[in-house]
Amino acid sequence: MSTESAAVAAGPAAAPSLTAVFVRLKLTLLRNGLRQSTGRTLAYVSSVIVGLLFASGVVVGLIALRGNPHVGALVVLLTGILTLGWAAMPLFFPASDETLDPTRLVMLPLRPRPLIVSLLVASLVGIGPVVTLALVTGSVIAVADGAAAAAVGVVAVVLVVLVCVSLARAVATASVRLLTSRRGRDLAVLSGLFIAIGAQGVNIAAQKLGRPDGLSVLEPLGNVLRWVPPVSAVGAVDDAGHGEYGRALAGLGLTVLALVLLLWWWQRTLTTLMTSPDSSTLQAVEKDSARRSGERGLARLLSRGRTGTVILRSLRYGWRDPKSKMSWATALAAGLLVPVISAVQGNGSIYTAFSAATLLGLQMYNQFGQDTSAFWMVASTIATPRDAYQELRARALALALVAVPYVTLVVIGSAALIGPWSAFLEVYGLSLAVLGALLATGALSSALFPYSIPSEGNKNVAPGQGAIAWFSLFGGVVAGAVLCAPLLGLTIWLHVAGLHHLLWVLLPAGVVYGVGIAVLGLRLAAPRVVGRLPEILGAVSKG
Repeated sequence: MSTESAAVAAGPAAAPSLTAVFVRLKLTLLRNGLRQSTGRTLAYVSSVIVGLLFASGVVVGLIALRGNPHVGALVVLLTGILTLGWAAMPLFFPASDETLDPTRLVMLPLRPRPLIVSLLVASLVGIGPVVTLALVTGSVIAVADGAAAAAVGVVAVVLVVLVCVSLARAVATASVRLLTSRRGRDLAVLSGLFIAIGAQGVNIAAQKLGRPDGLSVLEPLGNVLRWVPPVSAVGAVDDAGHGEYGRALAGLGLTVLALVLLLWWWQRTLTTLMTSPDSSTLQAVEKDSARRSGERGLARLLSRGRTGTVILRSLRYGWRDPKSKMSWATALAAGLLVPVISAVQGNGSIYTAFSAATLLGLQMYNQFGQDTSAFWMVASTIATPRDAYQELRARALALALVAVPYVTLVVIGSAALIGPWSAFLEVYGLSLAVLGALLATGALSSALFPYSIPSEGNKNVAPGQGAIAWFSLFGGVVAGAVLCAPLLGLTIWLHVAGLHHLLWVLLPAGVVYGVGIAVLGLRLAAPRVVGRLPEILGAVSKG
């Protein structure tokens, strides 16, 4: 019998396992990514080392806390934070793993159910699942007491890891169209902001947990979280150790139910994604209707002259441009975060509300650099100081539309959280004066010290212009503080003289002074913009 006849008699060759193929694909993508550059390899190796060291330290600490009466609440909270991190990871880091994008598989003849199993197994390959496995294992060891608890702990570790990975996959699949769009890239840019806010939260929590009775404050939160899957699986280990087998079974059942629902949701969204059209197939009429809808809201309220056009353009830049959005979001969040952290720590002052006016006022700096290469279109419309004044005034008004209500809310919140209410009018008036002073110095700084903001990458200053950016920022802030000196002097004099019943005058004085100094700064900056227009164009175009 010939070789071909034998092959025909033996039947078709068995297809390779889909799961094995996806695991090899994941390893191949990882290996090829590391081969791209030495820097990428070093970054990955460093992240692995840091991740393993962090996990080892946490596991050792959890084991050391074994026997503590409140360690159950701690491990429940840790598991909850871990789960939240897995849910948020695809939203903030969509490009961290190319296999998270199932749209790359739409042309392949694959059924959803085996595809989900293969993707789930492939997702277990990586430093993230390993660190999660270590942290959950340490949590189980910290609360497991007895053979029954150990047996429940083995099941709990497997369930928690599977739920975390399935959650990340399901979220990535459900939002993949968003994550691969411009809005998704904007969301990724904002990840640094959320990390900074989270770090402040961890700092506050660490200070509270460092007290002698620190872990006891976690009990109320732990009692609620222990019934939220997959945290309920870790809570089941603690319950089994105390002989409460019914509660332990219920905790494991909730986690199993959550895993089944996640896999069902993942399958549904994956089927919809791989069979429905994307935005590239939509009819042009939908784009026309979207364009017409842009004339609603604020666009209808603003005038059709230069002022209204510039205000609308500035606000759209702040909403659509990733760099501008990041700058605005950071200022808004940090301005609110400073008073809140002060209030939580119990040593705050209502004067921390000045952070809102300061950070929002700094958005006036480098106005022309924020336009990047598009500034030449704006420059072509500026021929006289009047044109420059109208341009700067409209940009300042756009900022004030956001800053004034925001500063008002922050000052009111600070007075309510920190107090006293008797200082509200004083702080509010000074905040508006600070905002006006920064609008004035920001306009002058934009004309005298412009610099380029690169469109790509994470840099906010073009190479070689760092000194200009720092001088523009800090010089302007110092100048703004000097401009506020008259009102600050009046405030100090009223306090020293004991004329507290007259502090209310600082509110109207702050409003009038802030508006006046802002208008003066805009008028002084306008002729300088016209005179230095070629230099400004050259500076903002270097990126």
